[in-house]
Amino acid sequence: MAARQGDFLLLNYTLKVKESGETVDTTYDTVAKNAHIHSEDTVYRPKFIILGEGWMPKGLEDSLVGLETGKQTTVELTPDKGYGARDPGKMRLVPLRRFREKGIDPIPGGQVELDGRAAVVRAVGAGRVQVDYNHPLAGRTLVYDLSIEKVFEDDADKILGIISRRVPEVPSEKFVLGQHDRDLTIEVPEEALYLSGIQVAKKAIASDLQKYLPQISSISFLETFKKAFSEPGAPLEPTKEDVVQPPLKEEAKPAKEIPEIPEPKSPRKQRATTQRRKAPATASRRRTMAGSESQR
Repeated sequence: MAARQGDFLLLNYTLKVKESGETVDTTYDTVAKNAHIHSEDTVYRPKFIILGEGWMPKGLEDSLVGLETGKQTTVELTPDKGYGARDPGKMRLVPLRRFREKGIDPIPGGQVELDGRAAVVRAVGAGRVQVDYNHPLAGRTLVYDLSIEKVFEDDADKILGIISRRVPEVPSEKFVLGQHDRDLTIEVPEEALYLSGIQVAKKAIASDLQKYLPQISSISFLETFKKAFSEPGAPLEPTKEDVVQPPLKEEAKPAKEIPEIPEPKSPRKQRATTQRRKAPATASRRRTMAGSESQR
């Protein structure tokens, strides 16, 4: 089956720069490892594209039109059909403090993002950084070794292809689709719910579906969190928190009698008590003395 404009398809390729022979991109895991460009953050599998939407260089998309599925071919693109010629006007000198304010350590050859635009650091000087806003492959002749693996005809395959483009970390077959008339429900696997930016990805999926599959009028995402159960009959292994240690036994010891300690009296109370006790004694003495004088 020959590819046509607007087709939903899977594309396998390896991209090299003609001038240097360097492999710079591929959909094959083994090729990436052999070329020392393998990244753990990249999912290596056929690339999903809609032919004519500009997701690949225009010269490459034009060469895919009419290509039969499964046929291996090589396409060479000059800069004008690839990522364009290099534009010296896209080189800029940026104050180093702008990078430090964003916590970025600019390194020559490294890719950065400034003002929402991707750039390559070309040089780092005293207080200034030279950045290049040209595409990294601008001015290069590109050589693609490629094949169209599949052209999608079924709407379900097209929907899963769009999902895989926005959520490449999770295999698209784990998303369960339910469609009734023009209403679509997408059941999101639990492992996808913890991905960074999943809400933005869902919004992009809905936007793509409404654009490329206009027969779908409403899109709902179903999120289910399931409780984990052990296999039937399998003994439950207690966790560290579940294990309760028995209390340590202590030998009973006879209680010691604690003598009562009288409450200490304040000096004022002691003086008052002494004065009250001395007063009767003085009065008795006076009465005795008075009686003795009268007897005389």
